[in-house]
Amino acid sequence: NREDRKQRKQKRARNKEFARVTYVFVALFIAMMGYISYFNVADGKEIIRSPYNKRQDSLSERIIRGQILDRNGNVLAQTTVAEDGTETREYPYGSLFAHVVGYTAQGKTGIESIANFDLLTSNAFVLEKIKNELQDQKNVGDNVATTLDVSLQQAASDALGGHRGAVVIMEPSTGKILAMVSKPDYDPGSVADNWEYLTNDTENSALLNRATQGQYAPGSTFKIVTALEYMRERGDYDSYVYSCPGSITVADTTIQCYNGAVHGDVTFRDSIAYSCNGAFCEIGLGLDVASFRQTAKELLFDSKLPCDLVYNQSRFRLQEDALAGDRMMTAMGQGQTQVSPYHMALIMSAIANGGTLMKPYLVDSVTNYSGTVISRERPEKYRDLMEPQEAAQLKDYMTSVVDYGTGTVLSGQGYTAAGKTGTAEYSSSEEKDHSWFVGMANVDNPELVISVIIESSDGAASAVNIARQVFDSYYYY
Repeated sequence: NREDRKQRKQKRARNKEFARVTYVFVALFIAMMGYISYFNVADGKEIIRSPYNKRQDSLSERIIRGQILDRNGNVLAQTTVAEDGTETREYPYGSLFAHVVGYTAQGKTGIESIANFDLLTSNAFVLEKIKNELQDQKNVGDNVATTLDVSLQQAASDALGGHRGAVVIMEPSTGKILAMVSKPDYDPGSVADNWEYLTNDTENSALLNRATQGQYAPGSTFKIVTALEYMRERGDYDSYVYSCPGSITVADTTIQCYNGAVHGDVTFRDSIAYSCNGAFCEIGLGLDVASFRQTAKELLFDSKLPCDLVYNQSRFRLQEDALAGDRMMTAMGQGQTQVSPYHMALIMSAIANGGTLMKPYLVDSVTNYSGTVISRERPEKYRDLMEPQEAAQLKDYMTSVVDYGTGTVLSGQGYTAAGKTGTAEYSSSEEKDHSWFVGMANVDNPELVISVIIESSDGAASAVNIARQVFDSYYYY
């Protein structure tokens, strides 16, 4: 009857409502489970690694912090336990790896921070772990094997000597960071005792990792970027000729070549080899600024960098309405452009690797304390920064820098080299120039790339000489 049909209709409506509510709750449950799974796989370790995560304190109550090793098994950081149970974090190489390995006092930095979860996780044999827990004893944390090389780190540190600055060395085919030196440095084992001094010593800023956080005018090393933009805009760049009288004046801006050198008639190759400021100023005046900015962007300026350590972004500030003076200064690596030694190493790695930047990394593998591999990093492509033919042409031009240009100190060795020198002015005083060099060794199949800066080099120290000392150490000793 009509009443029964009405009741059945109302019941069906209620069932539909119940079904909708059920579907919503099922969807929410699935979404929640999906997020929990994603969190555990993708985000969990990163949150645990955070120095602000209190869970680390509980981990350290049950685990003896593992060792940090170089790629050959040399111990860079370890925890020793006294008879009374007191734990001390020790750094056998003192200040040598201060910035890249970091410290665990007053927070955590460097690899001590990025690998914190692994160092405070124990993958010891399960029965051993159970036994230790039953006896209220700590288990031994996993060891972290890095890509760092003690010999190269020592060579870079020795070459830099007492100068302020930084050296970054990478393997371009894999992205492995082999060495990272920043000076002034400090002893990571005594950070807690010297904390007040280190944080207040603004003159030296020893806690600053100049390799990744330093922001410097790139000087003539930026001519690599300008050259790439010019090559992209002008297909006939090989026919370029400029007559250099030693300086160039446009409007109210006069720029001299380094030390007032008169280069005469120079080709595009010569302009790079001799680092002719006049030629690059002229080139800069004719470039399309929007396109120039895009090329800089593709080379990771004003962008996030692939870097696990704390870093500062590089800056390219040239605007379309810039005056002639700003265009010239930018083209030759001065003006408002700023970059870190690490970033210049990335650009050089891409050039050495046919235009492809491999993802840089510091942690090669994680093992338990007995040596069983728990996880291993694999080389991974990060991004193509330029076309292969562009990289090959830039590399060819940079061989001229070594063959007959400003980097001849690297010529005639038992290895081949290519690169670009640079002098970055940051004051009107001639004694306040930074010295730069970026380059590669074994040009046909690059094995190393290097980025060097010496602060306030005052003409007595040259970054290219530091590069040679490092390459010599690698190939001869």
